[in-house]
Amino acid sequence: MNGAQAVLESLKKEGVDIVFGYPGGAVLTLYDAVYQMKFPHVLTRHEQGAVHAADGYARATGKVGVVFATSGPGAGNLITGIATANIDSVPLVCITGQVANPYIGKDSFQEADIVGITTPITKHNYLVKDVHDLPRVLKEAFFIARTGRPGPVVVDVAKDVFDTKFDYKYPENVALKGYDGQYPTDEKAVEKVAKLLARAKRPLLFVGGGVTTSDTTPLVRKLQEGLGVPAVSTLLGLGCIASETEGFLGLAGMHGSYASNMAIQQCDLLLCLGMRFSDRVTGKIKDFAPKAKIVHFEIDAAEVNKNVPVDLAVPGDLRASLPLLVTKLEAMDAGFRDQFAPWLQHAIDMSHEHPFGYVPAKGPDDVIHPGELVEQVSKFSGDDTIVVTDVGQHQMWAAQFYDAREPRQFITSGGLGTMGFGLPAALGAKVGKPDQPVVLFTGDGSIMMNCQEFATLADNDIDVKVIVVHNFILGMVGQWQRLFYHHHYAQSELKGKTDLVKLAESMGCKGARLTKAGELVTKLPQLLQEKGTVLIDVYVPEEEDVLPMVPGGKRLDQMVLAKGEEK
Repeated sequence: MNGAQAVLESLKKEGVDIVFGYPGGAVLTLYDAVYQMKFPHVLTRHEQGAVHAADGYARATGKVGVVFATSGPGAGNLITGIATANIDSVPLVCITGQVANPYIGKDSFQEADIVGITTPITKHNYLVKDVHDLPRVLKEAFFIARTGRPGPVVVDVAKDVFDTKFDYKYPENVALKGYDGQYPTDEKAVEKVAKLLARAKRPLLFVGGGVTTSDTTPLVRKLQEGLGVPAVSTLLGLGCIASETEGFLGLAGMHGSYASNMAIQQCDLLLCLGMRFSDRVTGKIKDFAPKAKIVHFEIDAAEVNKNVPVDLAVPGDLRASLPLLVTKLEAMDAGFRDQFAPWLQHAIDMSHEHPFGYVPAKGPDDVIHPGELVEQVSKFSGDDTIVVTDVGQHQMWAAQFYDAREPRQFITSGGLGTMGFGLPAALGAKVGKPDQPVVLFTGDGSIMMNCQEFATLADNDIDVKVIVVHNFILGMVGQWQRLFYHHHYAQSELKGKTDLVKLAESMGCKGARLTKAGELVTKLPQLLQEKGTVLIDVYVPEEEDVLPMVPGGKRLDQMVLAKGEEK
């Protein structure tokens, strides 16, 4: 077979059931193989849409997402999506075309050094110039993408490699020097954690995206329940502990809950599970968790002591360390729930004292508050609903007010903060989980960045409910301009002539608009039950801030709780 057919045969052997992509000159032979072999493929309307869709698919399913793109501008359009996946530890294999071997390095038509460009934002990458290397490289790419701390791998293939015939054989094993994908834990470190818990009075669980990635949610829930301790979450950890769980305090950090941030500052032992101490979480680093011994369960050694110095590192895969910890704690039979009961109650009291809140509508004709909108969507959504967000104020309101129930059901761009991520990621999530409802929260800024994917949704009969939190401004930019730049709305207002309902309808989707609080009851439930993609354009006040907020350079306990009120 030729190289193009070999690519698709290799994908089959890796269990790939769908590819997202966009054709072009350097990958025409690959797409001819897609045609001949009837390989499942979703044609997005932009390469950035394709890579975000593969990302959403990977986050929702736990599988490796796969994307195809042509050379030069095609591969270049993947960059933002690759960087998004890299910082959030999402497994992707991006197969790109490159100009033919004789033309490489000569500034040929549609040539770009995609391997050089993506080196800082991939887990690994390859340039394949010999067809005989192709099966090995693809085997390695999937192995690297999905093992350890997952991440994106780029496989750039010279155009003539796709055309060249050879005797295809897919390797059974991977042999990489210095990397075997194994991350054993340190049993002695786990024993030290158990001893620290036995001496602690105010321990706190801090759940990160690594719990989702490692599929260790049942273990974390068992740990939290067995100890009877409060827990907080990073943005990517939402859903790992169900929102209604006793002692779950919600999102922590810049726009985290009062209880979460205060618990971090008051605890005497902080158990951090698969998180990397992002600046969005820590506030002023030297004053982060000042009373606590910090324990960091982490698979990536490069993350340990990178941002926050820790007292004890527990290296390795959570799938190895957490079962060991649970077993050791059960063997101790130490009455942890009674030991930590006063602290748990104190944390619960704090959450009741200052919950996430808003001024509710007084009547059906009042304006819609974003928090109430998200709460109503949460109320009308089933336990299996997957929520996707774009980036901005709506993202934070979704994190605050949506009751995330399960892992892989709150999908968002965390570390890179990528506007335009939401619509294609929701598309990919629905492709990966066709039997689960998918709801997207986006903004009138974010939705325009990849709005062309409404055409993909419509043409493929993909059902996503798109809720635009429409405040006629780049919300988070505007909030900072209000707070720190004297209300100077420099190039952030979006008061143009675009009709988002008509935009969606022009591409074959349905559209509706909500402007009054009463419509959250009279219209929203029915719109969420409609078949097919529906854009629900919801008007909200322009000058609504996301609060609480920890201003830059402040401690986590120096929160602005309401306008004019600082804790």
